[in-house]
Parts: sequence; C-alpha cells; structure tokens
Amino acid sequence: MAIKLTDVAKKAGVSPTTVSRVINNYGSLSQKTIDKVHAAMKELNYQPNSLARSLQGKNTQLIGLIFPTVANPFFGELVEKLETKFFKRGYKSILCDSANNKEKEQAYLNMLAANKVDGIIAGAHNLGIKEYEQVNLPIVSFDRALADSIPIIGGDNYQGGYMATEYLFSQGAKKIGIITGSNASGSPTNDRLHGYIDFLKTQKLTEHVYRFESFEHSLALKTMRIKRILEEEDIDGLFCTDDLTAILVYNLCQDMQRKIPEDLKLVGYDGTRFVQNYFPKLTTIVQPIDELAELLVELLIQRITYPDKQWEPAYKLPVKVLQGQTT
Repeated sequence: MAIKLTDVAKKAGVSPTTVSRVINNYGSLSQKTIDKVHAAMKELNYQPNSLARSLQGKNTQLIGLIFPTVANPFFGELVEKLETKFFKRGYKSILCDSANNKEKEQAYLNMLAANKVDGIIAGAHNLGIKEYEQVNLPIVSFDRALADSIPIIGGDNYQGGYMATEYLFSQGAKKIGIITGSNASGSPTNDRLHGYIDFLKTQKLTEHVYRFESFEHSLALKTMRIKRILEEEDIDGLFCTDDLTAILVYNLCQDMQRKIPEDLKLVGYDGTRFVQNYFPKLTTIVQPIDELAELLVELLIQRITYPDKQWEPAYKLPVKVLQGQTT
C-alpha cells in the first residue's frame, strides 16, 4: 500500500499542510517540526511526488543526463562523477542512454521535458535534433554543438590533437597517421583532427587520415580495417582519438609481431582512471574528467538559478600528455 502525505502527518503529529510546507521548503517552521516530519518520512519511506511539485511551480530536484553509452569507460566515469556531484547538491539524476540513436535521443529529450526536470546535460552525438532549440529548459552540452543558446563544455580538443601529434614527432615519428570518427557531427571533438593537421603543416609532413564512420559498428569489422591499415600503410606513428581504439591497435600489433614503440609509436585519447589502472603502458592525452564534471554541474545549476543570464558559448579545459611505454 502506497504511503500518503496524510500518513506522514499522522506519524509526525502535525497537519498535512505542515508536511507539505516542509517538503516544499515553504513558510516559517521550527527546526523541531522540520526534523519530526523528516524523521516520519524516513521511517515510512515516503517519497514526495516530484511531478506534483513541478505542477505547483516547484523544482523537482531532478537532472537529465543524455549520453551515448556508459559502457565506454570515458562516459561511464564522467556520468559517475556527474551523478555524485549533483547528489551532493541535492539533485537526483535520470540517465538516458542514447546509443547513437537519433530517435531514441529525441524520445528521451521529450520525456525529460514532459516530466519537468530542472535541467539537462547532453553529451550524445546524434545529428539533426531540432528539439534542443525548442525545449524550454536549462541545458548544458558536453563536447557537442546543440544550439546557439546552449553553452558547450569540454576539454581543449584542438590542443589535445596538436599535442598528441607533436609528441609522436618528438619521439622520432615522421609518418604519423590518425584514426578518427567521420567528423560529420559538427562536434568540438573534430578539433582533434584539426590539431593533428595543423601540427603536420608546421613540419611539412604528409597527412594519413583514417576515418571510421562510427565507433559503434561491428568490432570485427573495425578490427579488420585497422589490421589492413597496419599491414598496408607506411606509418611509424599513430594517434587514435580514443583510448579503446588505441588499445585495439596495440593488441593487433602484438598479434602481428609489430613492435611498439620500435616499429610504431602509439598515442590514445581520454586517459580515464580505468585505462590508467588497467593499461598503464599506453601513452595518452588525459582529459580532466573531474574538473569537466564539476564545471558541467556548476554551470547547469547556475542556469537553473539564473534563467535569464547570458553565458559564454564555450568553455575549454586544458588537457595533458601522459607518457607510457607506447612511444
């Protein structure tokens, strides 16, 4: 049987109106009364109706998080930190896994808007979702251009691409390739490729760009294509724009008896705690995940608190090289 507000009032020895005022933080109440109501709610495991509160013009204390997949160590770690930081500030999170599916992301966005969440952090990379321009909610984007009115937070992708290529060059690589996505999304992550290209220009080196349409397609097909690149392409350095692809390259080189770093120098990107713990030999570009999460949380709460204030269009945090044994 569902616990009702009147049950809490009876347990606490106060009126239902007093319980409602405690829940909604409204009016002047003694700390003793507030504590009695909270104790009764805890004992009865009473959960206030967030939707009902939103219909009364109150905040729901709910945040929507839209990301491609938490199976990826980078997104998994970022979402974990976001959820923890929001919870410490009194917010609960609703995680929506978009799975690189435009229709799924649209459905989740509409669901979050209908349920009156207080704000949204979006970090998926699906194309052509016009609803972001129409939803009347505070939104902050992670590494993705959603709409002119939505600020973007991310690591400095251009700096990361430039540094990765520069580091490979400093270690003796001259024929440097890059494995990247299709770059069709207009995402700031495309700047990793731009940084790679611009460094090569400074040294008058030739580009070797290998674009993969999606990093979510069949692992078998991806493995076959990378193997073909390693067999047929004349490169002595390789920059992968994510760590999982770099680890796949490393494992293939082991199978092919191609020595790293003697035959091929390798750099990844993201530098998650998972990769640093379980594959510490990888040289990678480390994103400041904790600082990114803190800035995403702080900016969204500021947007919730001050809905009419104008914000900078983009915020970039510096990245760094973590030297391993693959260079």
